Amino acid sequence: MTLALRRRTLLAVVLACLLCTGAGAGAATLLKSPAQAAAETVAPPPDVLTAPVVRKVLAQSVVTRGKVTASQHVEITATGTPAGVGRAVVTKVKAEPGATLKAGQVLLEVSGRPVVLLQGAMPAYRDLMRGTSGEDVTQLRKALAGIGYPSHGDAPGEFGAATEQAVTRFYRARGYAPPTSSGNGTGNGAGTADKNTGTGTGTGTGTAGGGRLPMVPLSEVAYVDSPTARADTVTAQVGDDANGALLSVTSGALVVNGSVASYEKGLIRPGQSVEILYEATGASASGTVASVSDRPAKARDGESAQSGEAYALRVKSAKALPEEFNGADVRLTVVAASSRDEVLAVPASAVSAGADGLTSVTVRSGGRERRVAVRVGMTGDGFVQITPQEPAAVAEGDQVVVGVQTRGRS
Repeated sequence: MTLALRRRTLLAVVLACLLCTGAGAGAATLLKSPAQAAAETVAPPPDVLTAPVVRKVLAQSVVTRGKVTASQHVEITATGTPAGVGRAVVTKVKAEPGATLKAGQVLLEVSGRPVVLLQGAMPAYRDLMRGTSGEDVTQLRKALAGIGYPSHGDAPGEFGAATEQAVTRFYRARGYAPPTSSGNGTGNGAGTADKNTGTGTGTGTGTAGGGRLPMVPLSEVAYVDSPTARADTVTAQVGDDANGALLSVTSGALVVNGSVASYEKGLIRPGQSVEILYEATGASASGTVASVSDRPAKARDGESAQSGEAYALRVKSAKALPEEFNGADVRLTVVAASSRDEVLAVPASAVSAGADGLTSVTVRSGGRERRVAVRVGMTGDGFVQITPQEPAAVAEGDQVVVGVQTRGRS
């Protein structure tokens, strides 16, 4: 055998030995005894979760949704065709959606005649003219006086000469001839129509008078209970037939209407504090429960019986809500109960009841745990009021066990 061949043979033997040694070492790391494998698969000890004992005011809250609306909603509709015209058609629209309206303002025109906003709680239900009397006449005179057209010369509740003068000044200031009535009817200054004798549902009465006398037709006034209002929706357009609702207005203070489920109703009482949160803007306001219904509300279209019974809830704000809240969907947090003063409290998960019937918390300190018997009080927002049966057994700042968390193997 040559020298070169002997060297190659020796090198091959050395390499084979090295390979065998490496393979043996690798196998040693992969092959484990049953005891070693069991030891490595044991889960690590769990972490004990704790929370501090706190001193705070506890509040039991009910959270629901609500809709902000004005206290009054009025739809303006055409109630007839003005005298001397062929059909009722919208000839002007002077209100825009969202606009603020004032008493005495012309909202729109129907066949050239105005529909005017006035302040009053009673809706118009008849034409008013010389000889009519009643609460609706009193309301008209008060509304006109409130915007600068008094009628002091007439007896209370009577539509007389002084009221006619006030009506005439009111119409002319807005660029319209006052509508008139005669022994045979009423008109818009150019024609006549049958006179309403006041036989509606009110307490007033009417008598026919002679000549052409100023009057106020039912079709030309709309009442709201505040001196200002807001144009909600405006559906009327110039040229439309004056059929159905032409526009709607809202007035009065903004209120919040919501509902609570049957299982929450017993917690709600008038006078309880409420937080009103407009989540779209982050604006909030405080208020109180004004009322909660005794009977469940009827389900609205699209609601199923599975949603359960709901009871109407009305909330009144402590201060006037800003206009930006009008029409908003808001979150209502009703404080159903409160501890008034600060109390010792722990998370609800820290309280346990043992087989011996003892209610307790587990205090953890320095890696050691001790069970402390407590009496529980009110609950609220996830916390429970506690009073240790042994004074000073639990204090503010102590750590109590609320659970355990198992750690995964690395």
